[in-house]
Amino acid sequence: MRPGVRIGVDVGRARVGVAVCDRDGLIATPVATLARSEGTIAELVALVAEYEPIELVVGLPLSLSGGDTASTTDARDFASELATSGTTAVRLVDERLSTVSAQRALRDSGRRTRGSRPVIDQVAAVIILQNALDSERTAGRPPGTLVTAIEGP
Repeated sequence: MRPGVRIGVDVGRARVGVAVCDRDGLIATPVATLARSEGTIAELVALVAEYEPIELVVGLPLSLSGGDTASTTDARDFASELATSGTTAVRLVDERLSTVSAQRALRDSGRRTRGSRPVIDQVAAVIILQNALDSERTAGRPPGTLVTAIEGP
């Protein structure tokens, strides 16, 4: 297991959930829900400066069959933009059902999912990051796929 903080990112069309883990990569915790806008990448770059992670782990919402969807393309584009910022490495990891799992976890804890969208996005980011950490610990290699920066014109 590589030492170092990681930031987990759940990319949505309206909001972006953010989570962070400790330096030992043991546990992910929620950090923020960012409104999706032109400034979202800059807000994440500011979080990178604050937490100094070794990488960003961005959830890739594949369909249940493993195929791409409109959300998959959006997440890939978002991850490419982050990689282009050059602040730290960016990895895409499979996040199938993370939002469903987040909603279930909130419901099981007695919290209503209606009106809890920002919290759901943070919990989804925690699930994405925790799954990536567990995967790396089990497999002995970094999770997902490294994203390369987009070359400018």
